[in-house]
Amino acid sequence: MTANASQNDRFAAFRHPVYTRFFAARFLATFAIQIISVSVGWQMYDETRNTLLLGMIGLVQFLPSLLLLLVTGSVIDRYNRRMIVAACLFLSAACCAALLGITLAHAFSPLPVFAVLLVFGIERAFMAPAVQSLAPNLIPEKDLANAIAWNSSSWQAASIVGPVAGGLLYGIGAAIAYTVALAFLAAACALVLTIPKPAQRRSMEPRSWSTVLAGFRFISSEKVVLGAVTLDLFAVLLGGAVALMPVFARDILVLGPWGLGLLRSAPGAGAILVATILAAYPIRHRAGHLMFAGVALFGAATVLFGLSTHVWLSILALFIMGGADMVSVYVRETLITLWTPDEVRGRVNAVNMVFVGASNELGEFRAGTMAHLVGAVPAVVIGGIGTLAVSLLWAASFPKLRRIDSLDAPDQGARA
Repeated sequence: MTANASQNDRFAAFRHPVYTRFFAARFLATFAIQIISVSVGWQMYDETRNTLLLGMIGLVQFLPSLLLLLVTGSVIDRYNRRMIVAACLFLSAACCAALLGITLAHAFSPLPVFAVLLVFGIERAFMAPAVQSLAPNLIPEKDLANAIAWNSSSWQAASIVGPVAGGLLYGIGAAIAYTVALAFLAAACALVLTIPKPAQRRSMEPRSWSTVLAGFRFISSEKVVLGAVTLDLFAVLLGGAVALMPVFARDILVLGPWGLGLLRSAPGAGAILVATILAAYPIRHRAGHLMFAGVALFGAATVLFGLSTHVWLSILALFIMGGADMVSVYVRETLITLWTPDEVRGRVNAVNMVFVGASNELGEFRAGTMAHLVGAVPAVVIGGIGTLAVSLLWAASFPKLRRIDSLDAPDQGARA
């Protein structure tokens, strides 16, 4: 198949069997995590009615990524990424089994749950950058943008079905929800183990502070990558509203667990629609402008969600948020992947995943804390306005990123 034919093949990534297995494993794992997330969030709020504790769920899972940052990237660049992913999935299954045990023993309380979530956070500190770094080792560079679009589709598809399934399963019983999630995680682990050991350019530099900090050094020197990772950090840190969805579902929109699942799945529905379109019709031009426009639209839709008191309008706002975020994610992740050399990809992705974790988990903590102080609606509206401001500020501060036209691999002259 010629390069041009490959670029026009919407299923190019699936021509590689190892990627198909990777895709299925990622879908199952994400599906399971979504079920767990909905179940833990609803259970925590149902038992405590404390919005601050909802925010703490994200913080507890983020801290290990931050504390282990200097370790995770080096490990991923030196050792077999496939086995690291498999080990992380096994640990996720063990954590899910612990939550199931706590539920069956009727011992649900913040302290033991946070202890399990802390271990989840340690697993995710390695899992997220390992997955991001493994995908480019499985397929040729010419099919990478297509794979990134499908990776996002996999994540978003699970984000649509997972929360709804989690809400429905939790409505039957929390133990049922955790049991299904456990089965999916076990299946994902088994699938990853069937992937042959991929080619990987390992870092052979001697261990030193210089090699450990290589990810920071590369990001700080490459303005396109620096702008991309920090844009996600501040935009989602301010605009995140996921942690407060149990409050909106129960107290504002007056819905049950199924309604929480519906709200949680709405952004995924918008995102998978856009991701499917991007897989079939990839962005050819004005990629930087479209990325910043996506962030701005995400902020505006967040404000709309915060102000809405109608279920249909809230779902529409969340749908738009997901679609707009998908445009930004697609451009940002493609740029980070293509502009990063494989031998430092693990360390760069470890830093990137800390930024992503900070934007998501710390964003949840920000939302929960602010809601505790001023209420859920002001917390979401103020955050959305902040995201709009970030999109404008970053577009002005990173002109090279804003002017990116195509999503092709850069030549040496294009690098900083």
